[in-house]
Amino acid sequence: MDTIIRFFQEGGVFMYPITLILALGMAIALERYLFLSSAKSKNNKTWNQLIPLINQGDIVAAAKVVEKTKSHIGHVVAYGLNQRKTSKHREDIETAMEEGLMEVLPKLEKRTHYVATYANIATLMGLLGTIIGLIQAFTAVANADPAEKANLLSASISVAMNTTAYGLIAAIPLLLMFALLQTKTTEVVDSLEMASVKIVNLISGENSKNGNA
Repeated sequence: MDTIIRFFQEGGVFMYPITLILALGMAIALERYLFLSSAKSKNNKTWNQLIPLINQGDIVAAAKVVEKTKSHIGHVVAYGLNQRKTSKHREDIETAMEEGLMEVLPKLEKRTHYVATYANIATLMGLLGTIIGLIQAFTAVANADPAEKANLLSASISVAMNTTAYGLIAAIPLLLMFALLQTKTTEVVDSLEMASVKIVNLISGENSKNGNA
């Protein structure tokens, strides 16, 4: 613990903004992770309720399900079922569901890019702190006794490098969290697209049966 405290204190003032950036980035990453996990769970629950109803051709009951649910898949399917009331053409239903998907995407991707931005800022802040520390070190050494210059310079450089190290320590977990969030977002979006295609196919099949009848 003493080593960590000394490392932080010797890094200078830039250690504090880097810590703030790390805290903000991790807070956003945690909120997004919980949001995406909840979205995936709600989508699965709604899907399990919808499929049996649509397979049975009970579109009215399916419409009631999507009206009550707050899941993203319910929002997308609602567009398709509402469009079906006015037009039963496959292309019109697909277009309506694509519109619903376009409304959902920004909510899924919201704030995720900030995590990567904070990681880059933490790295740059670390480098800036090191450069400023080196400038101060060379300025101080210029007026020092020649016999002590080498020792003073090596000590000053060691301290100045602390900010670069800390910037990387902050950036690495943020980048890992960003990659994880990107993967989870892609999984949710892919599941919505797959569900949309399946729903359209089922509705179109049901329309064909009714038309043949």
